[in-house]
Amino acid sequence: MPHPHATDLEHLARQVGEAAGLAVVGVQLHTHRIPMTLQVLVRRADGSDVNLDDCAALSAPLGEALEASALLDAPYVLEVSSPGIGEDLITDRDFTSFRGFPVVVHRLGAAAAAETTQEGLLLERDAEAVRLNVRGRVMRVPRQEVVRVRLISPRDGP
Repeated sequence: MPHPHATDLEHLARQVGEAAGLAVVGVQLHTHRIPMTLQVLVRRADGSDVNLDDCAALSAPLGEALEASALLDAPYVLEVSSPGIGEDLITDRDFTSFRGFPVVVHRLGAAAAAETTQEGLLLERDAEAVRLNVRGRVMRVPRQEVVRVRLISPRDGP
């Protein structure tokens, strides 16, 4: 069951993050931890990498805004961090940064409701398609069929 103030907490984090030049990409409240933990995941608004100083710069004003809002009435820990790389590739920068990395492309199957996947090494994404190297062959997945592209761990040898 979600916390009754989850939406308000996310809204507050987004406002404070925006003022700091950061885009909040996720907010989770872990109530099962003692003390509970509010995890806020951020990226820079311009798409460049987030560093420790960026996280620290948001932590103090966000902590003050949380205290002033009184949305959390129990002790909590605030964690501000980058979402990391184990995630979906979304921006053009993501697709450029992770060229040559192993990915899985989730795509619409022949039946519009069915979803299939294709693994390979990311070659590029342009306006028309995502291109993968699949065992030495270039595979083209039309962009309109792409549901998502996600980084995966490299497989061990053959």
